[in-house]
Amino acid sequence: MQTDSSFTFVLFGGTGDLSMRKILPALFEAHRAGGMLADSGKIVAVARHVADRAAYIDWVNEHVKPHVSKNGVDETAWASFLDRIEFVKIDLGNPEDFTLLRDALSGRPGIRVFYLATGPSLFVPICHALASVGLNENSRIVLEKPLGYDLKSSNAINDAVGEIFAEEQIYRIDHYLGKEPVQNLLALRFGNVLFEPLWRREWVESIQITIAEELGVEARGDFYDNTGALRDMVQNHLLQLLSIVAMEPPHSMDSDSVRDEKLRVLRALKPIDPRDIGKVAVRGQYHAGGIRGSAVPAYATEPGVKPDSTTETFVALKVEIENWRWAGVPFFLRTGKRLADRVAEIVVNFRAVPHSALGASALRGGANRLVIRLQPNETIRLYCLAKQPGEGMNLASVHLDLAFDRFFREGQMEAYQRLLLDVINGRLALFVRRDEQEAAWRWVEPILNEWAASNKPPKPYAAGTWGPAAASAMLAQHGTCWLEEEN
Repeated sequence: MQTDSSFTFVLFGGTGDLSMRKILPALFEAHRAGGMLADSGKIVAVARHVADRAAYIDWVNEHVKPHVSKNGVDETAWASFLDRIEFVKIDLGNPEDFTLLRDALSGRPGIRVFYLATGPSLFVPICHALASVGLNENSRIVLEKPLGYDLKSSNAINDAVGEIFAEEQIYRIDHYLGKEPVQNLLALRFGNVLFEPLWRREWVESIQITIAEELGVEARGDFYDNTGALRDMVQNHLLQLLSIVAMEPPHSMDSDSVRDEKLRVLRALKPIDPRDIGKVAVRGQYHAGGIRGSAVPAYATEPGVKPDSTTETFVALKVEIENWRWAGVPFFLRTGKRLADRVAEIVVNFRAVPHSALGASALRGGANRLVIRLQPNETIRLYCLAKQPGEGMNLASVHLDLAFDRFFREGQMEAYQRLLLDVINGRLALFVRRDEQEAAWRWVEPILNEWAASNKPPKPYAAGTWGPAAASAMLAQHGTCWLEEEN
């Protein structure tokens, strides 16, 4: 990941929550590690609510510093990191202000990266303003989600941005793709002969992908009430994880080889007949309940949320892939807010043995499974059955455990750190290509349309539980259940 490439990293939304919690801390960690960022590389923050660089540095010290380095801040490294930061005050609604940015960037060597940590409504105006002052040449642009509200609006944004930046200049970020266990999933599958022969319908009974949150909508009620869990999490994060789990082996790890295989999975998703949505899709909304002993309010009473809102805060789906490898294997996707735990994981349930001379326990489903935990603790566990000590042939579940923090002495790289370095170094493999995004929207849209046309409200669930009972019932019809006991 080391680079000698000079760069200028321009951060739009420089005082926003994403910049404070993720982007600037990730850049600091890359700086602190040494050798990952060229010494000549600079960070140019863009905002309008700060007077000048001195005021911006004060803001960084107050708001960003608490989010860096879990084991404390190296003050020498922090001071040298602040030396990288410059500031340009711009009103994004005034294209003429972009001449100030052009002048600030004039004569700088190396690549320019424009990171749009803003609302999607500003993506196109910013791109037009950059082009008006000639800053779209020799540049890369990073777009945060959500990229549109549906297929039509997503295409409108992509069309407008694509008129200014070539596809190879556009980095559509999905931070789940930068997580260490997701990278290890690729290594596990394509670096080991042990697993790949089993990674198919003959040996896999079902696959679960869960992204569960304990948090509610926090201060994002206005945004979330017009978005919902299907747009916010399924169309991007969950379908991206699904495509990596199910993809065919690429011929190499270059950007288009990986993304071509992901696209084939997305295009092979079985279309959902609107008449069957009630059978394969569950939507819910959290009511008042408790999280870790503290009472939390219902979604409908959160600030910015309409009292009669029918926006879903929970989605569970049964997905099928119509190709040779996965025909007949159900993929179960689940995401929600105010659930019983914060966890993101992939569970591969292998089939039971066809005949057991060791008793019925060897025939139960889920005896062999692979659990890939993405958060909060990043691990990979392989479960199998072993004989319990003592008389008789009594079997018990045991597991092989790869806990990255114990196995690898060096610290893990956070997702945003990896992805930002990939942008600076021009590596596109972990970013979403336009045709991938279109395929995901095209598959999701019938569900969105059916829910919008339906008068049925989301199914209620108490905060602090695992969601509506209908989500468990959907799996029970296939003789399985959600994995919820792992901690």
